[in-house]
Amino acid sequence: MMDGKKGHVSVFSKDGVNYLLPFVLVTLCFALWGFANDITHPMVKAFSKIFRMSVTDGALIQVAFYGGYFVMAFPAALFIRRYSYKAGIMLGLGLYAIGAFLFYPAMLTGSYYPFLLAYFVLTCGLSFLETSSNPYILSMGPEDAATRRLNLAQAFNPIGSLLGMYVAMNFIQSRLNPMSTSERGLLSEAEFEMVKNADLQVLVAPYLAIGAVIVVVFVLFGVLKMPKSGEDSGSFKVLPTLKRIFSIPHYREGVIAQFFYVGVQIMCWTFIIQYGTHLFMSKGIDEQEAEVLSQRYNIIAMVLFCASRFICTFILRYVSPGLLLKALAVAGAFLVVGVISFQSIWGLYCLVGVSACMSLMFPTIYGIALSGLGEDAKFGAAGLIMAILGGSILPPLQARIIDLEMIFGMPAVNVSFVLPFLCFVVVAIYGHRACHRTKCW
Repeated sequence: MMDGKKGHVSVFSKDGVNYLLPFVLVTLCFALWGFANDITHPMVKAFSKIFRMSVTDGALIQVAFYGGYFVMAFPAALFIRRYSYKAGIMLGLGLYAIGAFLFYPAMLTGSYYPFLLAYFVLTCGLSFLETSSNPYILSMGPEDAATRRLNLAQAFNPIGSLLGMYVAMNFIQSRLNPMSTSERGLLSEAEFEMVKNADLQVLVAPYLAIGAVIVVVFVLFGVLKMPKSGEDSGSFKVLPTLKRIFSIPHYREGVIAQFFYVGVQIMCWTFIIQYGTHLFMSKGIDEQEAEVLSQRYNIIAMVLFCASRFICTFILRYVSPGLLLKALAVAGAFLVVGVISFQSIWGLYCLVGVSACMSLMFPTIYGIALSGLGEDAKFGAAGLIMAILGGSILPPLQARIIDLEMIFGMPAVNVSFVLPFLCFVVVAIYGHRACHRTKCW
């Protein structure tokens, strides 16, 4: 693959080292954490039903899931600096597998909270994977193609996401007991325990399967030689480095923008199930069928996200990243207005369309924020991974709004999308400021 502007320069070569095979292997990790993310979003609704909880309690899954990203981001950066990107990836894969296997003892307890621990351990692994993989991809070739290279790798993330959604729909949601939440509330304790235990066995099986797959990938990374790319175990001081990188406006603002972007992504992909279920049940469809149908729209949204990622990666050859980021954030905000305003299938169509606008955002914010950081990029990457905390804080806030059921005569699930609207505004401002700095108009 050659650079469109400099045909003689390979996108995957730098200082005489060819990174094509390492690029392919690391890109596989992007698909693996995409699977973990998008098999998890529908579980907010599934766990709420299985344990007869509110949407707010079910959203604790997202708190545990994205809390793991936050807690492990800087330890992962320090580990990578001391050892290597390969070591960081392998440790991440190991924690990912352990977290997946912890679903089995969690099932045996029959309690909700051990599942939160399993999710937390799993995402500690994902934090190592993302903290290692993103800057590794950025370093695998000439710096002027870094953002485009990261967008290409990130384009395979939604492929894993699609598989996660497919597994959630066909191997979990459609196989759970068809009783509605209200019907489960009428069961005796003994009857409820029987239904709950059967549902937990259905839910746990795919996690055990992905744990086995991760073990195979772990072994593959262990036996293959990965070239080093700028890892440095020399002298390093945390506080001066933090002070230095957070004094850079485009990095500091990038962390803030990433916080709100991840928040909007998780809110839109998690609560499309609640939004669609409310809509379809209002048309007389039973709850389980409405949930499965909503997940189908979620899969369509991810297909659109995936296609848009490849299209936007191509467009980046000709358009400034900041300009494209700004345009898509504005478009996303307008679509969310439709999600809030329409109380029909058109609102769901708008929510599906939002995914096309989000496709570019994570890697582009990441690339803009780390541009020009040099050796500090490895540690700066941790701050951007910590910003994934937005996926832990914002969805529970939206869940609290949804639990109100009605607000000012409107369905609370519609009104709750005011939060994603505000997030898109923040991202649009970051894109505008990035454009202003690079004079892209």
